[in-house]
Amino acid sequence: MDTSILEDIGLTGAEIKVFLALLEAGSSNAGKIVEKSGLQNAVVHRAFHSLAEKGLITYVFEGRIKKYQAIEPKLLLSFLDEKKARLEKILPELEAKRKLAKEKPKAAIFEGIRGVKELLNLILETDSKNYCSYGGSRKANEILGDFFWDIFHKKRIEKGISAKLLFHSSLIRWADHLNKYKLTKIKTTEKNFEELTETVICGGRVGIIIWLDKPFGVLIEESAAANSYKRFFELMWK
Repeated sequence: MDTSILEDIGLTGAEIKVFLALLEAGSSNAGKIVEKSGLQNAVVHRAFHSLAEKGLITYVFEGRIKKYQAIEPKLLLSFLDEKKARLEKILPELEAKRKLAKEKPKAAIFEGIRGVKELLNLILETDSKNYCSYGGSRKANEILGDFFWDIFHKKRIEKGISAKLLFHSSLIRWADHLNKYKLTKIKTTEKNFEELTETVICGGRVGIIIWLDKPFGVLIEESAAANSYKRFFELMWK
């Protein structure tokens, strides 16, 4: 089972192992979880303490023995909602601090699958209603998966951002699927071009992604550069 999403919501490796062990074992004492998780006794007890503070496990005393139990998995959604609400509370302060900067960075590098996902989501945080990309290939789908791309484009459409996408011919199946969505136009090319790079333009932002097994990307925030890339894209589109 892929447990990376549990890391994404802030759980450590030890907390994940203890939480999963409790789900499988049900109400258990520390000794049973030490045995089941393969972790040291002190590590398990630290994980118990932190998981209890996060509201992800509960415990009761049976005589003098403390028995622990994991919450129902579906309650993890409310845990996420709580974290989101806490973040939204301090967003105005974070934005205020960001505006104090005299000069905003013009470019940033994002590494790994999580980094590239962040880059793509940042691309959509704009007032622009036009999104275009070229170079999309099967490698991009293999790395991030249909589920991510489906959610990503639905988010784009919810924001009222129309898209022109120029895909490599290896993505004809995905192109047929996305072409059914509103605010979406796709063309595929029969000509060969480098399948490992993709360029995305939205508003004054340009994202250049290299689809290696460990992908990375560069996000450029510069209106003049974005306009130049848009003109180049329109030439290819025609």
